[in-house]
Amino acid sequence: MKKNESDGPISGNLLYRLKSYFAVQANVLIVFFAVLLLVLTIYPMFSVLRSALTVGKMDSMMYNSLFGLKLKPGNLTLLNFQMLLGNAYTSEYSTSYFWSPLLNSLCMSALASLIAILLGGTVAFLITRTDIYCKKFFSSVFIFPYIMPSWTLALVWKNVFANSTVGTGVVGMLESLTGLCVPPWFVYGIFPCSIVMGIHYAPFAYILIGGTLRNMDANLEEAATILQADRMRILFKITIPIVMPALFSTVLLVFSSTMASYAVPVFVGSPGNFFVLSTRLSSLYNSTYSGQAFVMTIVLILFGVLLLGINQRFTGKRKSFTTVTGKSGQVSYIRIGKANVVITVLLVILLFLISIFPIISFALESLCETQGNYSTLTLKYWLSRENIGGYAVNVGNGILFNKSIWSALGGSLTLSLIVSLIVGTCGVLIGYAVARKRGTKLASLVSGLAFFPYLVPSMAFGAIFLAVSSRLTFLRGTLLLLVIVGSIKYLPFASRSGTNSMMQLSGEIEEAAVIVGASWPRRMMRILFPIQKSSFISGYLLPFVSCMRELSLFILLTTSRTLITTLLSYFDEKAVSQMSNGINLLIVIIVLLVNFIINKLTGASIDKGVGGN
Repeated sequence: MKKNESDGPISGNLLYRLKSYFAVQANVLIVFFAVLLLVLTIYPMFSVLRSALTVGKMDSMMYNSLFGLKLKPGNLTLLNFQMLLGNAYTSEYSTSYFWSPLLNSLCMSALASLIAILLGGTVAFLITRTDIYCKKFFSSVFIFPYIMPSWTLALVWKNVFANSTVGTGVVGMLESLTGLCVPPWFVYGIFPCSIVMGIHYAPFAYILIGGTLRNMDANLEEAATILQADRMRILFKITIPIVMPALFSTVLLVFSSTMASYAVPVFVGSPGNFFVLSTRLSSLYNSTYSGQAFVMTIVLILFGVLLLGINQRFTGKRKSFTTVTGKSGQVSYIRIGKANVVITVLLVILLFLISIFPIISFALESLCETQGNYSTLTLKYWLSRENIGGYAVNVGNGILFNKSIWSALGGSLTLSLIVSLIVGTCGVLIGYAVARKRGTKLASLVSGLAFFPYLVPSMAFGAIFLAVSSRLTFLRGTLLLLVIVGSIKYLPFASRSGTNSMMQLSGEIEEAAVIVGASWPRRMMRILFPIQKSSFISGYLLPFVSCMRELSLFILLTTSRTLITTLLSYFDEKAVSQMSNGINLLIVIIVLLVNFIINKLTGASIDKGVGGN
């Protein structure tokens, strides 16, 4: 009896503590997302590990032939690791398929991250902290390289700089117009891969860093100015430390994205015998050596985890980066004087080359009857109501009257809208929960798990869920499967944006609302969301943009005519460059139109977080 009597108060006390804990909205959210993300991320990770330890059909044939074994498909083994990492076969095989591509991936990712930070951060600083001219124009146009698929920028690079002395000997625009031939390393290899990826992700750095700079309390810099600190000291002692969380998040995302990049190294890397982990991973998938491919996937994940750990340590509970409080301040712009015109002109030239020229090239290529011959311009690839013949593929009507194109475009728009709504909302809620529970183990767990899917290469991520759909057959080939995969994969965009924004908000703002009796939904919708609206909206727009131009993630999960990007890839593989260039132009226009509509309805846009006033 004594035991039962003592159990009652203990059980009642535990129930009371649970009720008290879950009475706080941040606690409810942090527990909910911890459970949800554990299920949606850890399970696929175990699938990756199991696949790396499992013998595939082709793997078993290779190992039995080489080592005289009697392995069967499905057997567990360490040979997949030993072949790639431990020279079980030959050192040349390990070097060619793993160690050399690994070094290439690391160097390419580091250079791309450096380029993205320098380019995006510099433009963000000029727009938010100086009196440079044409801010609105720069802010709007600078996002174009991110809207466009990275591999289209690689195609532009190849089309401009390819020459008769390298590769297949195709003459590019530069040689055609001037007779100049750039060296082979300039056309193919680590240099163009790093440049293209750096340019592609520079707008992402621009959005994250610029949003932080724009929302910074100007009183911090004004106080330093009053104390007669020079501009460089203010920059390195105040401004840069404040934007460090955004810098680390940007490096994390860009490095991981570049490590997993497949299309860019294929277009401007492989022709110059420059191979990275993702291209080797793809070749192993295509050769059905899936076990070794998943070993590469694990390596990519481990590097991402290392970066994530560094980021978590840097933004730990001992450091505070609150930059938005209940006080306001007017930004005091740096006057750059006579250099204003020079910097403006240089930026105009740069933006034309990386943002405007690619779009012009897509439009011109879609009008060329003969690829690269601009004297054969025609509108038939856009306006023809009859089947366009002359190819080993059924092209169909012109782009504007092609039912397959409009059906695929509708599929992409539907998928992108659903994914962006799910991801954007979850990103805001995760950001709130992590910021309010910052320093706790659950907050670190949720923050890490929310970013974890981004560490998995897109192609491998799609392959994982292809295997899942083979067991859960009701998901196979459905929109639901694409929504699940897209939502998990793009959650890092919104969660990082939401967390960075919420970490800037002082808790005093919400505490004041609590005192006057404002409910949690009212505090979110009427106070917190409006203050950081531009950053939160980017959490919806970035997944939309990414989903609209995604190819590697979905190509294994659906047919070539389901999404606009898979259809574009189909036309490109069939050498119908006019249709692929036209579709690419269509994607860019639609994303810009959506950005314009969001801007008019809400006052925010994908670039609004950095200014453009």
